[in-house]
Amino acid sequence: MSVPFQKYHGTGNDFLIIQADEYVPNRGALAERECDRDDGVGADGILYLALEERFNPPRVVMTLVQPDGATAPMCGNGARCAADWAMDRTGADSVMIDTQAGTLRADRTDDGIIIEMGTPTFDPEEVPVRADEPVFEEEIEGLEVTMVNTGVPHAVSFVDDVDDVDLQTVAPRVRYADAFPVGTNVTIASPDGEGGFDQRTYERGVEDETDSCGTGAVAIAVVARRLGLTDADPVEVRPPGGDLQVSFNDRGNATLAGPVEHEFDGEVAVRSPTEL
Repeated sequence: MSVPFQKYHGTGNDFLIIQADEYVPNRGALAERECDRDDGVGADGILYLALEERFNPPRVVMTLVQPDGATAPMCGNGARCAADWAMDRTGADSVMIDTQAGTLRADRTDDGIIIEMGTPTFDPEEVPVRADEPVFEEEIEGLEVTMVNTGVPHAVSFVDDVDDVDLQTVAPRVRYADAFPVGTNVTIASPDGEGGFDQRTYERGVEDETDSCGTGAVAIAVVARRLGLTDADPVEVRPPGGDLQVSFNDRGNATLAGPVEHEFDGEVAVRSPTEL
């Protein structure tokens, strides 16, 4: 048996989209198999989407299963892909995305999809990080980081040049540090001198560097503003896969904007629970 999927990406952060009512007996095992870039389709995760058209604007319930088989509460680029997918099916230019981290509004613009990312927090209990007070520019496993939750936890470090950092060596030590009870994403950024930043992110759940990370881009902008490293709005953030813009609206919430592309459609085999 097989199920259909659509392949989308937002600045290189790529996902298989499967409608939530498709029969997939073991979502985690399917993600482990098909996200593999050598033996599977290759992706940073599988988005299971349930579209509810009776609402105005339409709503999409989003569940992200990552390549390690676990679910993640939020993904900025994944939510933007989910929004584009829903807009293609409904003709709407605005949708609401229901995630485990909250409900987010997304709108289509001339340049792509912009989504409201909620209110970031430095609160140690909400990040979470084992600390009595917010963690700003503290050394953890050899990397000076600031901890913030932008839907998922991020350890953000500002460096002179992101390309000079051996992220595959540095990031795993921080990602699995005892200070983080549920682990953390590791995001490094270097200023461009004009209020923007280059970005690289090692993603929890992918267990590798990704071409883009939306929650990481927001984390960079939020931390940079808090540390007085930029007063730009929007903040231009450039991961390897393309350009993202982070702004801050009237409610103090961050928004994430950038392009989304529908790459292709296909099918993946779904085996019985015992075979998985």
